Amino acid sequence: MSSAMRKTTKSPAVWRLTAATVALGSCLALAGPAGSAGAAPADPVPTVFFGDSYTSNFGIAPVNNTDSERGWCFQATDNYPAVAARSLADKGITLDVQADVSCGGALVHHFWEKQELPFGAGELPPQQDALKQDTQLTVGSLGGNTLGFSRILKQCSDELRKPSLLPGDPVDGDEPAAKCGEFFESGDGKQWLDGQFERVGAELEELLDRIGYFAPDAKRVLVGYPRLVPEDTTKCSTTAPGQTQLPFADIPQDALPVLDQIQKRLNDAMKKVAADAEGGADFVDLYASTGANTACDGADRGIGGLLEDSQLELLGTKIPWYAHPNGKGRDIQAKQVADKAEEILNR
Repeated sequence: MSSAMRKTTKSPAVWRLTAATVALGSCLALAGPAGSAGAAPADPVPTVFFGDSYTSNFGIAPVNNTDSERGWCFQATDNYPAVAARSLADKGITLDVQADVSCGGALVHHFWEKQELPFGAGELPPQQDALKQDTQLTVGSLGGNTLGFSRILKQCSDELRKPSLLPGDPVDGDEPAAKCGEFFESGDGKQWLDGQFERVGAELEELLDRIGYFAPDAKRVLVGYPRLVPEDTTKCSTTAPGQTQLPFADIPQDALPVLDQIQKRLNDAMKKVAADAEGGADFVDLYASTGANTACDGADRGIGGLLEDSQLELLGTKIPWYAHPNGKGRDIQAKQVADKAEEILNR
């Protein structure tokens, strides 16, 4: 079977079998004296970062690749992969970043299929094409777009249903935004959501299997999403310092706990996929560690409000954060990822 053909094969069973075989061989090959454990790698660690807008850190300027179609990925020059790599270098752990292919709008299946860019700007190759046989570390976040989180937000907001850069349509545009909490907890809305979660779980499983196939020696790290809505949703009734819009704009107060439950369910699904992965995978639980830095935490917020101006401009107009990590949130992501990478590489 040619390399090109193998790059497009989609059978999860094949990937699981291959990944398990490789993992067993790797474990036997790596078995050595007990004294070798716990030493930081002496050589640079070949690393690939993958993911969506939460890895590319949409909203933070400046961005990479402004002279090519990849500029539409809105990948920040100082996204969390770049910040984490610098942090690790300060601790004597050097990452040889073979690629950072994170791109805003990426769905899980864009790991093995081409991604169409907005406004007919072109297409990008599958993210898995960045993997090499000698890749030793892979890190990234995917799942939120496959779940349809922007569609969920639009279901709950008349403001977000207006034309914008935020992709997708509401799940059911005939249902009023004011009743979105009820919509997702029963009937067609709940059925749609359950189906989306099934798809996310299956596709993330395939993603990890594919990494195991194309980069058999790589440690696999799946990074969860930071918490957007606080436990105390009354905090979302107050604007952040210097802002005129509420953190979640016109989304109904009673829908905020529902949005939080959906996000927690996504986090739990990602954690389970990592825990169940053949050959082992690690998970960075950002949801669990960012409860004091949600979009509603005022000066401590690590998430830019839905309609709060980000650092980006398009045609002279500021682009909203659309509930993405701001600089503080990016730094939290970077620290958690760097800590996990250090733990893994020192095993």
